[in-house]
Amino acid sequence: MGAKGASEDGDRRIGRRALIVGGLAAAAGTAALARDELARLWWRLPGVDKPRTPGAVDFAGARWVAASDANWRGADRPDDFRIDMVVVHVTQGSLDSAVRAFQDPGHKAAAHYIVGKDGRITQMIRELDVAYHAGNRDYNERSVGIEHEGFVDRPEDFTDEMYAASARLTAGICARYDIPVDREHIIGHVEVPGTDHTDPGPHWDWDRYMTLVRRAGTVRAAPSGSPSSTAR
Repeated sequence: MGAKGASEDGDRRIGRRALIVGGLAAAAGTAALARDELARLWWRLPGVDKPRTPGAVDFAGARWVAASDANWRGADRPDDFRIDMVVVHVTQGSLDSAVRAFQDPGHKAAAHYIVGKDGRITQMIRELDVAYHAGNRDYNERSVGIEHEGFVDRPEDFTDEMYAASARLTAGICARYDIPVDREHIIGHVEVPGTDHTDPGPHWDWDRYMTLVRRAGTVRAAPSGSPSSTAR
């Protein structure tokens, strides 16, 4: 879990949106740019955002609890910033304490999701937005952050229900954004450059987790796979 103030990421860098805007006028004057391409790009102009549905979740079955606006910033991912990573965290506390922290504007950090010991999933930030969870702006912009209820030094906190639910969540994220299911793209907070965090810690079973993520991805790919929600 991000330390108070550690992941603040308030200023938006010049991303692909700015480059698109700069070249849009010239591109629009050419016959090569089709009408449907213009329709797809119009919302990338400054001040124009993708349509949002209040309370919508990106993972079917998740409950929605909004994080404070101070702990994330609006984006239109993956169109302005690609998503190519999942970062695994541990809350160092209860699920309720993590929710309260992410709702606190003074905390300056929050993850997209929290997975409880009982396997229930809470979403607090939309995947298309940038959560301040990794303590590294580049990693924040390109990743989805998943917190897990518990403490790094208590292996009993990492329950079967938690592993299974988190694996389904990560498999869905990887499928949505074509993220390779490997340890280069599914990482722990401790692996983020510049971090002083140690989570998910030595008791997080990476071999087990990656096996479950791959298995969940295989189930999703089948015609009878579990449903997911990607409503924007």
